[in-house]
Amino acid sequence: MGFFSKLKESLKTSLGGEKLSDSLTKTRKGFIDKIFDVFSGKKIDEELFEELEEVLIQGDVGVNTAIDLVEILRERVKSEKIKEAEQLRQVIVEEIINIMGEETSALNLTPGELNIILIVGVNGVGKTTSIGKLAYKLKSEGKRVMLGAGDTFRAAAIDQLKVWGQRVGVDVISHKEGADPAAVVYDAIQAANARKIDVLIIDTAGRLHTKVNLMEELKKIRRIIDKEASGALKEVLLVLDATTGQNALAQANTFGQAAGVTGVILTKLDGTAKGGVVIGIKAEQNLPVKLVGVGEKMEDLQVFRPQDFVAALFTEVEDEEYAG
Repeated sequence: MGFFSKLKESLKTSLGGEKLSDSLTKTRKGFIDKIFDVFSGKKIDEELFEELEEVLIQGDVGVNTAIDLVEILRERVKSEKIKEAEQLRQVIVEEIINIMGEETSALNLTPGELNIILIVGVNGVGKTTSIGKLAYKLKSEGKRVMLGAGDTFRAAAIDQLKVWGQRVGVDVISHKEGADPAAVVYDAIQAANARKIDVLIIDTAGRLHTKVNLMEELKKIRRIIDKEASGALKEVLLVLDATTGQNALAQANTFGQAAGVTGVILTKLDGTAKGGVVIGIKAEQNLPVKLVGVGEKMEDLQVFRPQDFVAALFTEVEDEEYAG
């Protein structure tokens, strides 16, 4: 069985693999096809490498990642004496696999105690929807879940979270618009402990990553958590919109430094040709993508498995043999 055939076979046996593959259709057509077009019928020369670098950057893998990938390909062409440009298809996939790794980054939750997940990200990325879907997923796994409406700057955010709480069937702790978010977090922790909650998911305001004062407020929330529930904060998940490409990489950089982000929820993967941003997030920020949104339904928030992602990107590629 050839290289690409093995990738497809692994995806067939994976839970949710077919849905993930469908969600990456636009990325395959808008990104992967362009990469392989670079290799099609070309000779291996500097012009090819420059064209490949440009396509990778346009595919939102990040400038540094694009440069590094092309340099690795140059080295492998020399060391392995690769003659045919088409052979580079497998080489670049192998290198993407190396970047993504094979380990699935599961949520860091401890049974039998309160686990707090803090959700951060700018407005409009699907933050509240992701919280609702995550609550549904965790509840479906048998966990007792509660939500904390820490985004007190917008009444709509509080109302939206309450709607999701009703849909999923979980309690929501909230204050009025304009209240101190840290006070909401304090009350949510007290309620979670009293009701023996397994997972408390806390929403935060849609902070623009340029607003220093809002980042400071996020640190205040973390201090409250550390004081009232020491050791309970297990995840700080940054919600990013896959359709924003390079902007998502910029947000990952800023939030990762300021908010102590432990992982990423990537939304709208099914609606974008910019799925290459997943590679950039891992390569340039070393942040694990933990969950991905692949549709509108409540169950369409999937655990991100790097090996499935790579396999899904290349499900339509056929194995070919080239004479060396």
